[in-house]
This record gives sequence, structure tokens and C-alpha cells, in this order.
Amino acid sequence: MSFIPHGKHLIAGVWQAGETSFASEPAQGPGHRFSVGTPALVGAACAAAEEAFWSYGQTERAARAEFLDAIADEIEARAEAITDIGCQETGLPEARLNGERARTSGQLRLFAAHLLKGDYLDRRHDAALPDRMPAPRPDLRMMQRPIGPVAVFGASNFPLAFSTAGGDTAAALAAGCPVVVKGHSAHPGTGEIVAEAVLAAIARTGMPQGVFSLIQGGARDVGQALVQHPLIRAVGFTGSLAGGRALFDLCAQREEPIPFFGELGSVNPMFLLPQAVAARGPDIGTGWAASLAMGAGQFCTNPGIAVVEAGPAGDAFVAAAAEALSGEAAQCMLTVGIAQAYKSGKARFEQRQTVKPVLVTDSEGRHARPNLYETDATTFLQDHTLREEVFGPLGLVVRVSGPDEMEHLARGFSGQLTCTIHMDSGDTALARHLMPILERKAGRVLVNGFPTGVEVCDAMVHGGPYPASTNFGATSVGTLSIRRFLRPVCYQNMPDALLPDDLAG
Repeated sequence: MSFIPHGKHLIAGVWQAGETSFASEPAQGPGHRFSVGTPALVGAACAAAEEAFWSYGQTERAARAEFLDAIADEIEARAEAITDIGCQETGLPEARLNGERARTSGQLRLFAAHLLKGDYLDRRHDAALPDRMPAPRPDLRMMQRPIGPVAVFGASNFPLAFSTAGGDTAAALAAGCPVVVKGHSAHPGTGEIVAEAVLAAIARTGMPQGVFSLIQGGARDVGQALVQHPLIRAVGFTGSLAGGRALFDLCAQREEPIPFFGELGSVNPMFLLPQAVAARGPDIGTGWAASLAMGAGQFCTNPGIAVVEAGPAGDAFVAAAAEALSGEAAQCMLTVGIAQAYKSGKARFEQRQTVKPVLVTDSEGRHARPNLYETDATTFLQDHTLREEVFGPLGLVVRVSGPDEMEHLARGFSGQLTCTIHMDSGDTALARHLMPILERKAGRVLVNGFPTGVEVCDAMVHGGPYPASTNFGATSVGTLSIRRFLRPVCYQNMPDALLPDDLAG
């Protein structure tokens, strides 16, 4: 099923062309032209979202659940066309796009089911105590309420799961908040067809048309106009540290500051404990290589750093990882810019005499091959640039002298999305020493696994201390992500006729 984009913006149910256009840069197949976003379009979309909020924010949970399910249905109805245009634009393989589409529709359905349960409302009731001395207590009820229109920025590395109808959009819509999406210029056709699915779901369920808008492309002024528009109440973002920090600062500088939920950067360190390395170091090395190279390393949870003790067992781990990585074929990266950034990151390692090359390859054009380097703990702690994320299949092994230096090194990491421990039962004492450090550093701590692959469920946390994310108390994956777009409201001595339906009675 072939899909030919029309290249327009979706503003409150109407497809609108712009005065100027840009050409997409697909990894394969024909390019297309798309209208360039403008601050004026941002203003129109935000005004429509605010108007829609007065009705959508008051909808019953069952109605919003039906809407989310309908979006999932409409996405799946366009499955073949979505995969086709997604593969063309991103270079991702068909199996990856099919899986990501299933994840996208699956999280919409999960959120719909979660709404029906009502647990996310965190309803509380302190009954009145009129006879309490020395003063009576009023009747107090509390519930989470939607905050208003939300801005969402599409992510480069997840054209479906973290973009147009991805996690941030699904969470905001579940909360009762209209959404204005700034599409990513790396996959505008994919964004357009998913927006068509959302529009069809709006019509099918009778939702206000301003509940969703998509603005394509645009220069920095479009993103700036979006996060600073006075009607926007929060921002969801997945992307680079530099871009996210700039938007975060803009949100903080507003006359009325708003929360910026940004997922920015993480190297996701793994700590390999001695007994595990001695027993199965080569197997761990092979597994690490597979995780590191998966999707050309273009995952926010890519485990870029492995910490292991010096010695023969650690040598065997490194050798196995290098051998497995050497067999990896070149993979197409999402954009030309990402490919260039990967080469620049590699050059940063090559310029340091204190970093030993283990596996060095050449990457050509938009394709990348894995690289592996090694250094010692002292160098790593002294050179902050070695702790910066390289977005791609590049790994760094940090050799430590023993448990004390491993613990010291762990304290030196900044905030992470994930930290991983590889251990056997004989490593339990050391693991217990590391756990208080790692749980302070990361939103998710794993044992004997690899962090690539983020389960969409109730217990998942995809976030962490800065710079992993800008809000350490939030997650961008799982049902808890809905809470980002809610705020608690207390109702005192309120008659049932004035209470929200979910609190009355």
C-alpha cells in the first residue's frame, strides 16, 4: 500500500499548506516536499487546543479511553502504509517499524485500560469532623485534574513510539489535555500519516477537533514559539542534551514558567562484578555487543560504558565484545546529521592518547559501524568528555583496580536513564554497596540484562536525574507518565452537584 504525503500541517481538523516548503531526505525511495511551520501556525494550533480543553478536559474517562482505542485502531488500519513510509524516511528495517508500530498502538490501548480503572486519579477523602476540638475539620476531597494544552516534540530515533501519537501524546490525551505536536523533519511523512489516523479517530469518537494539531518542520523560531506560547501548560521532549536544555531554559524564562519533561542524554553504564566476569565474561561481552549495535546504537538506553576490573577475566570480556562487534555490518543511521555527529564523537576518542582503541572502523555517508575503546578509571574521572553520550554503536570499557575503585567510579557518574549490574551470587556483597549509588543515579536499575528495550507497563520508569531527564520525578514511558500532565485539586465542603463525576458520591 503506497502512501504519498500531501505535505500539509493539521490545525484543528483542517489540513493547511504553508507559504514555504522543505524537502525530506529519505534513506531510500523518493523525497517529498512538506510545508514549513511558522509561529502563526503555532498560535492557531494553541488557540484551538485551549478552546478544545474546555470540553475535552471535562470528558468522562470512558470517552477518552474510547478515543485512545480508536487512535490505535486507525494506526493499525494504516499499518502497511506506515511501515512503508517509515522505512523510506528513516532507513530502519521493516521488522523494527512493525514492532514500534505495535508498541505505539499497544501503549494507547494500555492507557485506555488504565483510565477505566481510575487509579491514576489518586482520589482521597477526609470526611468532615464537625465536633472536633479545638476546631472542626471541613470535608476535603482531592483528585488529579488535567493541566491544559501540552506541546510535544517528535523524536528522531522513534518515528512512532516517541513522536506524533507516541508516549507523550498518548499520556497527555489520556490525562484530558489537548496536544500540539511539532513533527520531526527526519520523518515528516510518517508524522503525517499518523496524524491522519488521529484525525480519523477524532471524527469517529466526536472529540473536539482542536484536541490535536501537527505542525511540520520549521526553524528554531517554531519550537521557541511553541514552548513560550502562553496557552501551553507543559512540554514533552525526547532529543539531544543541547536542544532539550535550550527549550528547558525557554520554559523557565516564561512570564509563567511551565514544566519541561525532557529526556536528554544517557550513557547507561554497566558494572561487571568479578564473579560474574570470571564465570561468563565472554558471554556478557557478546551480549553487550548485540545491545550496543542494535539499531545502529540509536537508542536512548544504549549501554555505552562497561566498567570491569583489570585482569585476564576482564580481558576475555573485552575480546569477546570486540569480536562480536567486528562482525556487525554497517547500518543506516536516521539522518545525515546523526551520522556526522557519530563520526565527531568517535574523533573525540581518537584524539586522546589516554584512550586505547580496541576496535576502530570507518563509517561512510549515512551508514555507521561499531567502534570500541578502553581507558582506566583515573582518566575517565578526569576527562568529563568521556562521560558524554555518543549517539551510535560506540562503546567504552573503563578498567578499575578493584571493588573500591568501581564504587568510586560509580559515584562520579551524572544522572542516567539506566544502570546495570552483572553479577553472580558471590558478588552480592559488592552489589549491595553499589545499589544505593546506582538507584540515586538512575531511573531504572537492572541486574544481568541489557537496558535496550523499554517495557511499556505500570512499573516502568524511563527518566532519571539530570541530564538523563529534566524532571527526576517523572517517567516518559508507562502509565505513570500520565501523571506529568495532571495536577492535584482539593475540594472543600463541596456539594456533590459541583464535584467532578469521579469524586461525587
